[in-house]
Amino acid sequence: MDPLIIALIVAVFTLLVLFSGIPIAFGLSFVSIVLLVSFEGFQMLDVFAETFFAGLNSFVLLSIPMFILMGMAVANSPAGKDLYTGLDRWLWRVPGGLVISNIGACSIFAALSGSSPATCAAIGTMGIPEMRKRGYSDQIATGTIAAGGTLGVLIPPSIVLIVYGIATGTSIGRLFLCGLVPGFMLAGMFAIWALIHSYFIDKDAAKALRNRVKPTLKEKLEVLPRILPFLAIIAGVLYVLYGGVATPSEASGVGAFLVFVLIAVVYKIYQPKRIWNIVKVSMKESVMIMFIIAASYLFAFTLSQLYVTQSLAQSMVELSSNKWVVFILINIFLLIAGFFLPPVAVIVMTSAILLPVITTLGFDPYWFAIVFTINMEIGLITPPVGLNLYIIKGITPDVSLSEILKGSIPFMIIMALAILILCIFPEIVTWLPDKIMGKALGY
Repeated sequence: MDPLIIALIVAVFTLLVLFSGIPIAFGLSFVSIVLLVSFEGFQMLDVFAETFFAGLNSFVLLSIPMFILMGMAVANSPAGKDLYTGLDRWLWRVPGGLVISNIGACSIFAALSGSSPATCAAIGTMGIPEMRKRGYSDQIATGTIAAGGTLGVLIPPSIVLIVYGIATGTSIGRLFLCGLVPGFMLAGMFAIWALIHSYFIDKDAAKALRNRVKPTLKEKLEVLPRILPFLAIIAGVLYVLYGGVATPSEASGVGAFLVFVLIAVVYKIYQPKRIWNIVKVSMKESVMIMFIIAASYLFAFTLSQLYVTQSLAQSMVELSSNKWVVFILINIFLLIAGFFLPPVAVIVMTSAILLPVITTLGFDPYWFAIVFTINMEIGLITPPVGLNLYIIKGITPDVSLSEILKGSIPFMIIMALAILILCIFPEIVTWLPDKIMGKALGY
């Protein structure tokens, strides 16, 4: 049978299985087994367990549960509240300062947790009521947190970038460096929109700003001793990663340990029950991601065995003589995939197909990883799945989903603009890693 016909069968069958509501890991495993047996025979069952295990047989994977553990420790402490309070007090006179404070808090918390849902929930619980109380509209209050939470998948240490590195065999340390400047560029673009909205559009916010009471210097300084140690841990983890001092697994393990020490010392969180709750939630999320990675490894093996990956890559390259046309089509595909599936699932399902296409067309795979990730960010605030939208809805049940979506739309446009900027100026992504680690070999 023609590999492209097989590819169509695979796509339809996979979508039907995933839309049935079955967990992604089980769905991918089921699809892989059925396809292998159908096209290659029952003898392929012999390689199932071996291939599934091979997907997890990597020391680098240890960094995922460690970074998740680090993030959950921060999320289950008052650190998020302190980050938010500190930024709010220092930016109190800036138009839209409260909104910018939330974006800044999301950026820092994203770097601490590496998780978009955790960032969204932790900062949103504090930030949204405060913004609404001080006169900001429901749209800007909810949209800011929904979009700011997406920074968790881009600013390192990002779980999504770790999964991309494992799935594509690219350097996780280099991916982290690639995400640093674009991540803060995107946060800056969000802040600029917040300033414009508050100064020119939302008159109630401007009125609320005039009525604010100036915080004292003591109030500004008192929160710094509690948040600066956490920022120091981020800086330390990034330093040992980029300086070649430690591997991602080692850096994440030490980072998680130091965060636990800090929450015990600073916030007195050392009771066995509270520690166990953090570990339990981290374990649950880690196992879920690991299972998806193993299933995706089997799925990628199936696609390669049926010659689907190679045929699709060749067809996409031949689709147009202009590499940018192919690139735009790939972005449209990723955007649509992100509407329905979480970032980790999209990465593990598509990276095996897309990476050969990207490298054949002459694009830098590290630059593409950041563009890929921003596409996934847009998916996090876009229906019908839009995980962050539903987290915000849970925080503010009295605000309609349509209002939250309206508040998120400007940020979607900003993310699309960011992709365009990165296409015109790819050095925004590649300059820092090239400066610190040298140019990636072969690109």
